[in-house]
Parts: sequence; C-alpha cells; structure tokens
Amino acid sequence: AYYRQNFHFQTDGYFSAHSARLYDHQVEVLFGGGADAMRRQALVPIHAHLAGRRQAECRLLDVAAGTGRFLTFVKDNHPRLETTALDLSQAYLDEARRRLAPWARSSHAVLAAAEAMPLPDASQDVVTCIYLFHELPRRVRAQVAAEIARVLRPDGVAVLVDSLQTGDDPAMDGLLRLFPLAFHEPYFADYAGQDLTALFAGAGLAVRATELAFLSKVIVLAKDGAS
Repeated sequence: AYYRQNFHFQTDGYFSAHSARLYDHQVEVLFGGGADAMRRQALVPIHAHLAGRRQAECRLLDVAAGTGRFLTFVKDNHPRLETTALDLSQAYLDEARRRLAPWARSSHAVLAAAEAMPLPDASQDVVTCIYLFHELPRRVRAQVAAEIARVLRPDGVAVLVDSLQTGDDPAMDGLLRLFPLAFHEPYFADYAGQDLTALFAGAGLAVRATELAFLSKVIVLAKDGAS
C-alpha cells in the first residue's frame, strides 16, 4: 500500500507499464545525466569480491531491480554470474526480462516485496540494492535490511547505492531538504536523517566501506563478524 502513491510525479507508484517505460529516462534527467554513472560505482566492490572466484558458481541478487538497467551493467562485466532481479512491480520485471534477454540462461526474475523475499537463507554471494532505501518507510527499511542479511552468505557482500544523507556533504544539505518537496518523495526526509550504520547493525550487517559519488553514496556491507 505504501507504494500506491505519488513518487517522482508517477501517480501509480511504479506499477504500470507506462511508469516502467519512463523511469530510466526520468531519473537521468533528475540527476543531470549522472544516474548511470552513480549506479556503476557499485561495480567496483562487486568486482573486488568476485575476483578469484568461479563466477559461474556465484549468485547475485538485485533487490528492487526495477527495469534491470543496473543488472545489464553487471552482466556486461560478469556474463557468467547467476543473477536474480527481484521487484514488487510486474511491469518493471517485464522490462527487466526484456533487457536481460541476451543473458537469459543465467538471469532470473522474482516478483516479490523486498521485505519478504522468497529466497533461501544464505543463498547469495552478492546482494545489491540501488536507490530503494530512501523510498521505504522506516519500519520497512529495517525489514529489508534483515532480509538482505538473511539471504546473504556468511562470506558474502552487500552493496547499496542510495542518496546522500544530511551531513555527508554539507554543501548538499539544502538540496536534500528541498528534494522531497520538489520531487514527491514521501519517505526521503526521514531517510536523510536516519543512522544507517545502526539500522544495518540491527540486522546483523556491518558497514565495511562508504564512498560518496556525486549525489549518492556507495555502502559496502558484510555479515557482522565476517572478514
């Protein structure tokens, strides 16, 4: 129900084919042509984690995969990696399947909410999540963090890309205050002030690295206690 409202001026909350067709172009315009460049920063820790591993035997889950655009970047670099696109919107998953058709043998799609993923415990070597957490109510953020921890293998890595938060880059704080008002982001203001390190710690995930990337930041997480 929390997604059946206006996000980015899309009044159907991402559930229509029309929304799926608009999304990537709309986000590129919103970020001044920098959206893909920010998403691709997640490829760096993914590559570091997979180096030296038999990639055909590894699994990557993209939570809230949307149109699958980020997964095409992953596949360009790791074509033999088993990937799963999970999303709440059938229309967006249909678009993801179309984009990932060149890698159909190693690409899968799951229609589900991120807070209740129908996947086995400790089944994923890598979990990615791109621009989801700022669009979740606080209660659901905690549930999604717990689900990421549950499906991640003990030696796995989770890589998140999401918006800057207040204080990450003080020069951007004014823009962060304006953003939810100008672009219809109902949960953004709460996200901007939340302690993500504490959020993930509550789910059993430890922050291993954080790097700013223009209007976004990349957060690398591992199971608490894992090297």
